[in-house]
Amino acid sequence: MNTSASAKGSLSPFDFLNFDLTTLLSGEVTSSETALRDFPQSTQDSELLKQLSFVPGLKEILMVRQVHALEHATVWVLGESKSVYPAAGKSTNIQVDNELLSGLSTEHGFYLYGEVNISDLRRAVALARHRLTSGEWDLAVHPRCGTNLSVAMLLTAGLVVGVNLILPFRPIEQLIGLGLAATTAAELAPDLGSLAQRYLTTAIPFNLTIENITLTRDVWGRQGHFVKVNWQD
Repeated sequence: MNTSASAKGSLSPFDFLNFDLTTLLSGEVTSSETALRDFPQSTQDSELLKQLSFVPGLKEILMVRQVHALEHATVWVLGESKSVYPAAGKSTNIQVDNELLSGLSTEHGFYLYGEVNISDLRRAVALARHRLTSGEWDLAVHPRCGTNLSVAMLLTAGLVVGVNLILPFRPIEQLIGLGLAATTAAELAPDLGSLAQRYLTTAIPFNLTIENITLTRDVWGRQGHFVKVNWQD
C-alpha cells in the first residue's frame, strides 16, 4: 500500500503505469523505503503531456486520475478522528471510512455527496492535496471505489469462463467450479482493485489547483458540493 509508480531517470511516456512487481511480491524492501524510492516526480504528468500532446483526450485522462486521487483523499481526511494514547502522551490521526460520504470525479473537479460543512470541506481538500503531494499515497486508494467493483466483475467473469472451458460439462463439476471461481475472485479482488487504483485510475495531484467549492447538483439532479480544480503545468 505504500509503493507507487516509479519515475526515475529519463521519463518514458509510459512511466505512469510502471511498477516493480518483483519488489511487491518479495517484500524485501520496507514500505517506507519503497515509498521514497517509487514516489512519482512532480513533473511526471506534465512531461508526459508534452511528449504525447498529439494524443486526443490525454490531458483529460491525466486530470481525471489526479482528481480521483484528490477525491479519495478528501473523503479520508473528512473521516479522520483524533485518538490520544495516554502512555505515549501523543495524538495520532486514525483513518475512518465515513460511509455517508461518496464522490464522483470528472476532468473539471469532483462532486462530494453527503452532509458536510463547506468550511470543513475547504480545509479537508487543501489538507488532502498537501498530504498526497508530500508522500501519503495511501490516501489515493479507497475500498469503496468503483474501480474495485469493476475489477471484481472482470475477474469473476474471467474465472467463470475459464472454469467453464476447463472442467467437464457436467452439472456437478460446473457448480463446484463456479463456486471456486467466485470464492477466488472475492479473495483476489480487493488487492487487485487497490493496485488498479494506485497505478491506473489515480495519480498524485501535483498539477491541480483548487479554484472554488460550491453547493450544486450533478447531471442526475443529486445535490452535493462540487470541488472545481484547474490544471497547472
